[in-house]
Amino acid sequence: MKSIAVRALIVVVVLIAGVFCLLPTFVSSPLPGLSTILPGKIHLGLDLQGGMHLVLEVETNKAIENTADNLAEEIKDTLRTKKIGFTQVARTGNSSIEAVLPSNAQLSDFNEMMRRSFPMLTSTSQQASREGTKVLLTMSPQQRETLSTRAVQQAIETIRNRIDQFGVREPDIRLAGTDRIMIELPGVKDSQQAISLIGKTAVLEFKLEAQNVPQRQSEDHNLPPGVKLYPMRSSDSTAPETMVPLEDKTVLTGQNITDARVEIGGGSSSYGQATIALNFDRQGARMFERITGDNVGRKLAIVLDGVVYSDPVIKERIPDGRAVISGSYSDEEARVLAIALRTGRLPAPVKILEQSTVGPSLGHDSIQAGVLASAIGGLGIVLFMLVYYRVSGAVADMALVMNLIVILALMAGVGATLTLPGIAGIALTIGIAVDANVLIYERIREELRLGKTPRAAIDTGYERATITIMDANVTSAIAALVLYEFGTGAVKGFAVTLFFGLAANMFTAIFVTRVIFDYLLNERRVKELSI
Repeated sequence: MKSIAVRALIVVVVLIAGVFCLLPTFVSSPLPGLSTILPGKIHLGLDLQGGMHLVLEVETNKAIENTADNLAEEIKDTLRTKKIGFTQVARTGNSSIEAVLPSNAQLSDFNEMMRRSFPMLTSTSQQASREGTKVLLTMSPQQRETLSTRAVQQAIETIRNRIDQFGVREPDIRLAGTDRIMIELPGVKDSQQAISLIGKTAVLEFKLEAQNVPQRQSEDHNLPPGVKLYPMRSSDSTAPETMVPLEDKTVLTGQNITDARVEIGGGSSSYGQATIALNFDRQGARMFERITGDNVGRKLAIVLDGVVYSDPVIKERIPDGRAVISGSYSDEEARVLAIALRTGRLPAPVKILEQSTVGPSLGHDSIQAGVLASAIGGLGIVLFMLVYYRVSGAVADMALVMNLIVILALMAGVGATLTLPGIAGIALTIGIAVDANVLIYERIREELRLGKTPRAAIDTGYERATITIMDANVTSAIAALVLYEFGTGAVKGFAVTLFFGLAANMFTAIFVTRVIFDYLLNERRVKELSI
């Protein structure tokens, strides 16, 4: 009797906990005093609540070009350090670099430097010209392929970090082919904002404003060497574009940023407006201190993706490694920009090849169809069990209802996402749950035919069928885990509900129904088993 009471208490506790976990999902109004302890609602996937579907192409050629440009700058710095004369070092084509030396006298030292410091580049030609000795350096096909693969992988990780901080639950981001990325964003309503966040390359540069460049000279694009015009961002789309002459040399980049967050400006020019506060690492802080200390009184432009976002005047040396981007931003614009800066730049631009929006009405229809199919299948199983197994069938039906409650409660508890294949997984677990009861009941019937008492038949039936049920459920659970680990999107949604359904099945079919039978036989003193 004590054993039955303890087991019955476990069943009641699990049932009550399951119902409480599902309250936020099925009760629309907030629950005072319980919102802090209860899990959130069961989240719906893209196919049920709508959202965005994107296919992006990573422009891997740009990543190779960027790498070649960076290598050219590193070669220049190394040549200066080693005091090897050169006239020019610049990228030519997609992945080759041309170095011009004053004469053949520097060739031996140049080749030795390249062999030691830049083994990824191969000298394919060396020829004398009027300018000097030209050396053509190229990347191997394997190196270009490695750079392309790395660019796509880095783009996936950067986009995933941005979307996670954007607040999208259960996004599906995966490689499609060699240079394409497929993205599904459930529940996203502002498609333009999401696209802006995903596609922003977020190349942040600090450049000094060019000195002694008259406005007329800028308007005529007659600029001195080392000066380039950049457009100034304007909050008014109807205003004419303003161009700012800046020194082409980048004095600091966003690679040294450790944090970017939105703050409300307190200065006279940005009071009450959203601004973006940047913090630099130790190296960036030292560089920023030196730049601001050496250029007091000059404007330092903050350039993002080739557009000047602000160009404040340096009033004093800034030693704390902190900068602020101010402008006419809405709170949401500032938040998206801060996320892009905080999560790092994309290694190469991405191009949108396909964009579609799944409306919530389609999801509503899918939910209705899935629930209707599950309800019809469940009702058919309930009636079959009642007709075929009579009272014992009613016990199985009660366990089936509890099975559904436990599955949904587990999904709400862990914050899982319900998808259309997930609904199919729930429908499948209904059949699996009843199958376990059928195995037990047929075993019990065999024992009763042998002349055993109901008590002995139930004990033997559960004992022998339990091993079979556990074997079948454990092997299926392993398959569900493999599907979840290696599957994507719809496959994961199916795997989640299948795994939780198998776990709930072993509890309800083996434990809950046994408690009910023990109660009927021991407490109600039932002499005959209706099965």
